[in-house]
Amino acid sequence: MTAVSLAEIRKAFPDQEGTDEVLVFDGLSLSVRDREFVCLLGESGCGKSTLLNMVGGLDRDFSGHLALEGNAGPDSVKTDPRIGYVFQEHRLLPWLSVYDNLKFVLRTGGIPSDLWSSSISLWLDRVGLWEFRNAYPHQLSGGMRQRVSIARAFVIDPDILLMDEPFSGLDEFTGRQMREELLQLWRQSQKTVLFVTHNCFEACYLADRILILGNRPARVTDEVPVDIPRDYESEELFERSVGLTRKVLGTGLGRLRGQS
Repeated sequence: MTAVSLAEIRKAFPDQEGTDEVLVFDGLSLSVRDREFVCLLGESGCGKSTLLNMVGGLDRDFSGHLALEGNAGPDSVKTDPRIGYVFQEHRLLPWLSVYDNLKFVLRTGGIPSDLWSSSISLWLDRVGLWEFRNAYPHQLSGGMRQRVSIARAFVIDPDILLMDEPFSGLDEFTGRQMREELLQLWRQSQKTVLFVTHNCFEACYLADRILILGNRPARVTDEVPVDIPRDYESEELFERSVGLTRKVLGTGLGRLRGQS
């Protein structure tokens, strides 16, 4: 079953002078299967974050067809999909404790109040932060804040999880730990994930499938299935990431040579 489908998407922003437009997408099409982990890889500015915002309903100013498939509710009736979003920055509310940050999204997401306590306990325990439930964001390290952000996205039991370079601001040691933890959470929950990254190794480690976006107006220029063990020490994983890096760089260098 397809969880996310985009067909012939056209998206433009006004230029700096406001007299013309910058075309981000023109005929973009892609799909993500239910419970699939897909990474979007491409140059800065090609529209990856814009694409996530469109899927997440934060940007509706585009043309084309976008369809999201929800889970079956009572009597097997399909419901609108619930979206979890993890941004580059944690975006936690600084005046609320860790516990209350999660309770806030449950309240605004319309989750029944009798489920709040058990859901918050479950996800703070899964990310290893239950003992910090009464702490405030400024009292946590960067990695801990990002764990809270991930727990906040999972706690609403999303059908689709959008992640926009969530580990790019972390040091490599913390980033590795977070990737391993995310993979474990995904295996437990089997959510549909659309993950933006610039890191080819990260993409190969996390993804079932990698979609490479070309520069503006962006389209999917290549699709790379990843069918190797998700093991940080794997030589095959390292070799696959090197090959992917060459593929991405080759596309970019070819475009630059064509302009010279």
